[in-house]
Amino acid sequence: MPEPEVLMRFASEEHSVASWRSMWPELRRGTALEVHGVELLAADDEGIELSMVMGPHALQPFGLLHGGISMLLGESAASMHACWKLDLTRRVPVGIEINGSHMRSATEGVILTRGRVLRKSRTLIHHEVEIVQAESGKTLSVIRVTNLFKSIA
Repeated sequence: MPEPEVLMRFASEEHSVASWRSMWPELRRGTALEVHGVELLAADDEGIELSMVMGPHALQPFGLLHGGISMLLGESAASMHACWKLDLTRRVPVGIEINGSHMRSATEGVILTRGRVLRKSRTLIHHEVEIVQAESGKTLSVIRVTNLFKSIA
């Protein structure tokens, strides 16, 4: 788990892809993102892109990408992006709904996770996240996530 000072720095630093990338190793330390080797590729006002290399950590018993890993990637992308330009000293995003449709699976390669904002209000943010097999370009899953901006003050 990230150290409290890392989270405070993340809360107070400029929201740019450069600052997020520089903090990414510390933010994911001791979390599922680190265990699964999830990397931050891009982030901006409209969305986020993550990547993960397939390996035994992401397989179900039949050698296919585990559907739970797709959901983990979807939730991670949406929840991280919900922090974008949010004053994290006052409010934090809390996942309140997730659903997904698995269309295909993968056995190897790089998995891309592309989240985009569907709607953002004062209290909620809705994302649609597409899980894609990078080499084929085929969509594996589409996941929808809603986060509530919860006051911490």
